[in-house]
Amino acid sequence: MANRSFTVGLFVIAGLTLFTVGLFLVGNRVEAFARHMDFYAEFTDLAGLSKGAKVQVGGMSAGQILDIAIPDSPSSRFRVKLRINEKLHGLVRTDSVATIGTEGVVGDTFVLILPGSSKAPAASAQATLSSKEPTEIAELLDQGKGVLADVDGTVKQANGILTTVGGNLNSTLNGVKTTVSNVNDVVLGLKEGRGPAGMLLRDQSLATQIRQTVTNTQQATADLGHASKQANGLISDIESRHLPQKVDDTMTSVKSAASNLDATAQQIHQTIAEVAGPDQQGVTGGVNISESLSNANAATANMADETEALKHNFFFRGFFRHRGYYNMTHMDPAKYRKDALFTRSSNYRAWLPADELFQRDPNGLEQLTVQGRALLNSTVAQYGDSIVESPIVIEGYAAGGNAADQLASSRNRAILVRQYLQMHFQLDPGNLGAVPMRNAPPTGLDHPTWDGICIVVLKGKS
Repeated sequence: MANRSFTVGLFVIAGLTLFTVGLFLVGNRVEAFARHMDFYAEFTDLAGLSKGAKVQVGGMSAGQILDIAIPDSPSSRFRVKLRINEKLHGLVRTDSVATIGTEGVVGDTFVLILPGSSKAPAASAQATLSSKEPTEIAELLDQGKGVLADVDGTVKQANGILTTVGGNLNSTLNGVKTTVSNVNDVVLGLKEGRGPAGMLLRDQSLATQIRQTVTNTQQATADLGHASKQANGLISDIESRHLPQKVDDTMTSVKSAASNLDATAQQIHQTIAEVAGPDQQGVTGGVNISESLSNANAATANMADETEALKHNFFFRGFFRHRGYYNMTHMDPAKYRKDALFTRSSNYRAWLPADELFQRDPNGLEQLTVQGRALLNSTVAQYGDSIVESPIVIEGYAAGGNAADQLASSRNRAILVRQYLQMHFQLDPGNLGAVPMRNAPPTGLDHPTWDGICIVVLKGKS
């Protein structure tokens, strides 16, 4: 009795084990235990699509159709609810397109989601993706029948045209034969000296007379040209008779202008002498002007030094920072990491990867790509007109190489972006800073390392 109970218990345990294993295998096959995300797509024609059909992302099985909402009017579309594996969420972007495909010619229908571009953001859950209507095989066959009908009609028309052309070609050939016969008769008559043309060809004395006539015509043309040159010289001599009076009038005007110019020069010379002359203390005007400029330069330098000292003073430092009086062109990385003005979380930050911004030229130097410039334009443009007056810091990062290589590469990247933004948007150089950060962003920004650029737009305290 005990052996029988043990056998039954072992059989039950084996059955439960097989059931559990089967359940997990089936669940993994249909991805029942994976994490999913739901999306929607709308179609005018489902082309045989049904609930439970497969969903593919980039050709890979990703999930299934959960529900199909029937439209309430002919103008509306079927709303299909799609569920895909969360692992493939990175391929579904806002510019992804959903379409209906068929496995083979007569296979099952499924929904295919084409991956979007890397520039577009990832589509959020419950979002409605763009859709493309499927192409029915019946429509393709109808179009093929139409094309065949058109080809058949074209062939029949071509046959008729060839028939007509053949008849016209025969008539044309007959006309050509007649024309050739007439030309042969004319040539034969010319050779025999018949008619005026034949006479010209056969009579040598008449040809000599024609040559003499051409020679006489050439000589008459030369004489006419010589007479024309003599007439031109006579006309030029007549026109030049009024030239002396015009020359006298011009010289009188030039003398009057020279006299006025001399008087003006004397007045200017007298004024310069008065200005450059000595004052009551015997000091000349040039010395006074030089001393005034030297004093002004010294006062300006002193004021700049005093202002710079006030910027770093403990009591006035906050005031100058609040007004924006800080040096953006020379920024020390160590001090920058400790300065809460640049590293606080309220500043606007845009993290841009290096592979989308830079590429190396034939000399091995990094340069901004066309796609990189477009990415910078779209990033900066999102801040609106306020970007013209806002202080901006470009943080450069480089992940590869040793510490020295990272410092050089991150500085080069920050300077490239700074120069481009300054020239493209005509920004004030005093409002643009570039700081090399190697590969480590400031703490507290959820970015332990970075390879690329971070654009920081300083935002005042609320």
